[in-house]
Amino acid sequence: MRAKAKSKPEVINATLAKAKGPVSRFLAHHYRHFNAAALMDAAKGYEAHLKAGGKMMVTLAGAMSTAELGISLAEMIRRDKVHAIVCTGANLEEDVFNLVAHDYYERVPHYRHLTAADEQALVERHMNRVTDTCIPEMEAMRRIEKAVLEEWVRADRAGERYFPHEFMFKILRSGKLRKSYQIDPKHSWMLAACERNLPIIVPGWEDATLGNMYAAAVLRGDVRNVHTVRTGIEYMTWLADYYLKQARRLRNGEGSIGFFQIGGGIAGDFPICVVPMLHQDLEREDVPLWGYFCQISDSTTSYGSYSGAVPNEKITWGKLAASTPKFIVESDATICAPLIFAWVLGQ
Repeated sequence: MRAKAKSKPEVINATLAKAKGPVSRFLAHHYRHFNAAALMDAAKGYEAHLKAGGKMMVTLAGAMSTAELGISLAEMIRRDKVHAIVCTGANLEEDVFNLVAHDYYERVPHYRHLTAADEQALVERHMNRVTDTCIPEMEAMRRIEKAVLEEWVRADRAGERYFPHEFMFKILRSGKLRKSYQIDPKHSWMLAACERNLPIIVPGWEDATLGNMYAAAVLRGDVRNVHTVRTGIEYMTWLADYYLKQARRLRNGEGSIGFFQIGGGIAGDFPICVVPMLHQDLEREDVPLWGYFCQISDSTTSYGSYSGAVPNEKITWGKLAASTPKFIVESDATICAPLIFAWVLGQ
């Protein structure tokens, strides 16, 4: 009986948490069942994946940057717990918007009760609402547009082409925004990624605010070559090459590449498809499948929805193996992701 008691999850978790900080000890004590237990299992799986020599790709859908996930994600990047990021154009730019205009943001805690007239009043003030948070157009979006437009035009005139994230890295590295920082720089995941030159893939960038602004710059004639910003298929071919190189390096050390998905949509579906593309379209038989998978999503479980598909469905598409550690936490990522990161960071 004593041996059986020692094998209980709460006992194992408490033992693992002893060397960690108060957040991890809280999780180990309280998170025992249902989605709480799934969160714990995912966090332990993430940690085990890294300890086995694996690398981790994190994908960001939704409005995680405006939710200020950077407070925890930036530290994960600095501590070498994240090795690549795939994000929507919104998440790429909104971390930088927050970096330079945080003091002008407005929170609307009663957002569920706003009338159409209330929303009209916000738009007349150039406040763009994301759930309970309003992003100020002039202080955030237009300020960054001015900085990045200079880079677009310079590259265009020089006949150079860069990915969306590379243009953002350029303006961060230039220092031209530094005097405008309104948050602690260590809370910006884009700054952390820039410092480490972290690989970033941004599928569907065109539908983001800066993507729209770039299209406008092309229409105005400010940018003459529409392909000055590299997108889409070029990101996929770059990702295929990256995956092959990483898999080759890891194979000798028995590690693999993991996939930590926050939300669904294109940020998750685009990168996970690189493996079946390599297998089925390029007929590369030596390419390993993803070695860990976790998704945090509040999407209703459904086999007709990518965001709501359970992990096992990905086996049939050649993305995951039957043996791949798989976790799904059906909850709000703004609550769950920082807790998982805290466990991995030992906080």
